[in-house]
Amino acid sequence: MEQYTNFAKVYDLFMDNVPYDKWVEQIRDILHKENIFDGLICDLGCGTGAITERLANIGYDMIGIDNSYDMLDIAMEKKYASGNDILYLCQDMREFELYGTVRAIVSGCDSLNYIQDLSDLEEVFSLVNNYLDPGGLFIFDMNTVYKYQNILGENTFSEVRDQAAFIWENTYDDNKRINEYDLNLFIKLENDIYKRFEERHVQRAYTFDEIVSAINSSNMQLEKYLDADTYGDLRENTERILFIAREKGK
Repeated sequence: MEQYTNFAKVYDLFMDNVPYDKWVEQIRDILHKENIFDGLICDLGCGTGAITERLANIGYDMIGIDNSYDMLDIAMEKKYASGNDILYLCQDMREFELYGTVRAIVSGCDSLNYIQDLSDLEEVFSLVNNYLDPGGLFIFDMNTVYKYQNILGENTFSEVRDQAAFIWENTYDDNKRINEYDLNLFIKLENDIYKRFEERHVQRAYTFDEIVSAINSSNMQLEKYLDADTYGDLRENTERILFIAREKGK
């Protein structure tokens, strides 16, 4: 089953509780501290463009990259509605290409947890370093092992809206640190009939040390890390970590 095909149609509906504005304010503050007030920014794993659009609205020239045509179709609809001049590219982040370097690269919503092999994660980070301006920033978040073990684990989640509903079943392999999401979607059609769709999503939990090692192997320098939800120090029950890394040489 492919990922983010039919789910793309209702993704924003079920993500309406995500604090995108707060996340973008945090990214903006980090960029401003580095005197990055404008210029090119790349959103890696941009999905439907929720973060991309918001960064464009505050003055950045945006490039959005995602490997789902269906998600990018929604992003393009937002682009046409807003009038923002955003370049969207359908690429696998493990081999993405830009036309030149950018001032910063951001990746939110645990997009990097979809990379299931450490060597592939290292390759993504190496590409990021390659496409950053000298001293440019990489700002990204990743779900923690704690979240997969204790929050997602072997649990099932469901939600019902007028336009759609979902049942989301998790299976977590603690040895491989692989989490599989079996997603059943029920989407309302024009004749008020609900059609069922199935998707499977697979993510990997990385340890903090593995992520830091991947940053170092890419020749970037880890500048800062914090709890992505509280913006404070990491805790035993931190669910998502925000990392800030810097390009320090090709």
